[in-house]
Amino acid sequence: MSDTDTHATLDTSRWPGVNALAAPLVQYMKDNADKLRVGVQQLDSGATVIDAGIKFAGGLEAGRLVGEICMGGLGTVSIQHTPSRRWPFEICVHSTNPVLACLGSQYAGWSLNHGDFFALGSGPGRAMAVKEELYKELGYKDKHSVAVLVLEVDKLPPPEVVEKVARDTGLQAEKLTFILTPTRSLAGSFQVVARVLEVALHKVHALGYDLSLVVDGMAAAPFAPPAKDFVTGMGRTNDAILYGGQVHLFVKGDDDAARQLTEKLPSGTSPDYGKPFGEIFKGVKYDFYKIDPMLFAPAQVIVTNMDSGNSFRAGNIDEKLLDLSFGG
Repeated sequence: MSDTDTHATLDTSRWPGVNALAAPLVQYMKDNADKLRVGVQQLDSGATVIDAGIKFAGGLEAGRLVGEICMGGLGTVSIQHTPSRRWPFEICVHSTNPVLACLGSQYAGWSLNHGDFFALGSGPGRAMAVKEELYKELGYKDKHSVAVLVLEVDKLPPPEVVEKVARDTGLQAEKLTFILTPTRSLAGSFQVVARVLEVALHKVHALGYDLSLVVDGMAAAPFAPPAKDFVTGMGRTNDAILYGGQVHLFVKGDDDAARQLTEKLPSGTSPDYGKPFGEIFKGVKYDFYKIDPMLFAPAQVIVTNMDSGNSFRAGNIDEKLLDLSFGG
């Protein structure tokens, strides 16, 4: 697998519009704010903010909906029971359009910083702004009358950020919705772990695998209990995927490429593997970019080649590390 493989023949001609598909889910959150324990307010700019964990409690269902909104309405997110685990409830994710849902929408790749406000925008709005190099590879740009972005922050976006998003999406501010999910909140922790499939697709892309060969995908990871501080909370959500995440990808092509992908994909292939993420982060003096990027992947992988019917497996769940991280 080479870096050039990711540029091969992605057919986006029938890819749906992620903002249009996500819009009904966003409207549902607004219409059921009290039920979901979220807050809805309009900023002076006219943009709408959904508070899912700052001043309003939010909760698991809010997080589940945010997960589906992040995937541009192209994924299903649910809570399942797994009696074999010490942490028996997990978040399950599936998408029939995993490349678009995960890389084209869900991935937190749009830098939206201003002053002391730091955020990476994720969700459908990214696909209208297409400010990232990734969209040149995907060959996709969305168009719609409204847009939504998810920000993992604990304060409102400043006017300058709203103005930037409006300018880059080509929409007036009143057509924008920002969903705010602090990592320490229930909804925030939930929607981060709901990125387990996206984390797998991101590493698939980083490994240079031909994205046009990815047919379908599903993944699961244990729900990470929210922590008392941001760093611990971020560590737990990462550990849920790194040490408890499972993914099953369905691909086309030859078995050698599928086997190589399987062997390289799990988090355990990284030299940084083996400690709770919080310890790893502290060890690099909180410089995220000093962590091996190949660490960010699910713990256990199955890849099924649709052309041959063969499946390949690699990686293992590490419940001891999950216990150490989750405080259980």
